[in-house]
Amino acid sequence: MAIKNEIVDELLKGADPKKVFSSEGLLEEIKKALAERMLNAELDEHLQGEAASAGPEGDEPPAPNYRNGYSKKTVITDTSQVELAIPRDRRGTFEPQLIAKYQRRFPGFDEKIISMYARGMSVRDIQGHLRELYGIEASPQLISTVTDAVLEEVNRWQGRPLETLYAIVFFDALRVKMRDEGTVRNKAVYLAIGVDAEGRKDVLGLWVEQTEGAKFWMRVMSEIKNRGVNDILIAVVDGLKGFPEAITAVFPQTQVQTCIVHLLRNSMDYASWKERKPIATALKAVYRAVDAEAAALALNDFEEGPWGQRYPAIAAAWRRNWSEIIPFFAFPQDVRRMIYTTNAIESLNSTIRRSVRVRGHFPSEEAAMKLIWLQLREVTGKWKKAAREWHSAKAQFGLLFGERFEMHQ
Repeated sequence: MAIKNEIVDELLKGADPKKVFSSEGLLEEIKKALAERMLNAELDEHLQGEAASAGPEGDEPPAPNYRNGYSKKTVITDTSQVELAIPRDRRGTFEPQLIAKYQRRFPGFDEKIISMYARGMSVRDIQGHLRELYGIEASPQLISTVTDAVLEEVNRWQGRPLETLYAIVFFDALRVKMRDEGTVRNKAVYLAIGVDAEGRKDVLGLWVEQTEGAKFWMRVMSEIKNRGVNDILIAVVDGLKGFPEAITAVFPQTQVQTCIVHLLRNSMDYASWKERKPIATALKAVYRAVDAEAAALALNDFEEGPWGQRYPAIAAAWRRNWSEIIPFFAFPQDVRRMIYTTNAIESLNSTIRRSVRVRGHFPSEEAAMKLIWLQLREVTGKWKKAAREWHSAKAQFGLLFGERFEMHQ
């Protein structure tokens, strides 16, 4: 709806141009006037509704309800604090919808706080930001109350039903500093990213490691199964202790595969920045080999070559994981590309790591989960289509896994 110039001119008459957009300027006055106008309209409708509702025939009509002045209420909006005159009725039956009886925050304010929290800002940072930009005094308790509401969403999301089959599930870990019993500790937060039978990606869950090895992974696998997953075709992991035993105990037919991207990244850690590109080029002959036998020969050549001689730990790392690397070479190139090409996952982890670094450490496990989940929500909201590689890999999955895959098409 276009606002007529005459109305705008009337509003701006006598207004200080420098203060029009300030927290005490014209826009805030308009917001206050609109809110109070809407509240008065709500009360008018309420009084009319009561007058129109007649009691049973023969009963005396109730005494009419009417207005009974105003009460002052300070409400925090997304840009300022506004003192509103809330209309009252004589009987006390009026319940405002715009600003509920015990509501102190205008719609939109909570979303602003959550947005700032999702960017990695601490409670103190948010408090200072609101004070400096908008003149809003928001207590740490208020900000924590708003962000704590996110935990309810996290819990619902963590328990939601999943697909019955995932073609590929990538398991990855983030190291996050959290305060635990008065001490800041490095804890692992694990993510499971699944690719369903239609090629759509989704984060299946988040788990903070509480116990070591197989016991922890058995709990994770059992939770995934209880949420509706009957089968996982390929599980891609980064040498997680106890994982192969746990997943095959719950999903006996799943093929466990070491993540080639992580193996390459770990190999680069041994070398200086300038040497990483030629080392990565030399390792291509290994993971792009036509089969496992050719890959073993390529690894021998790398080990005996200049980079292998200079950094023997690289070839040793590949050999330690060789039993979980070999299945990779049995897959056709299209499926290999799906396993190896994890750009979306790398982008997701990169975004989360940046926010985690900004925060330094978290006061609790719950605080870390809130921030990571908000980051997940923002990034995965853009995951609309299947990866380009999926269309060619889909037929290969049908050939490799038969009815296990085709029955979910």
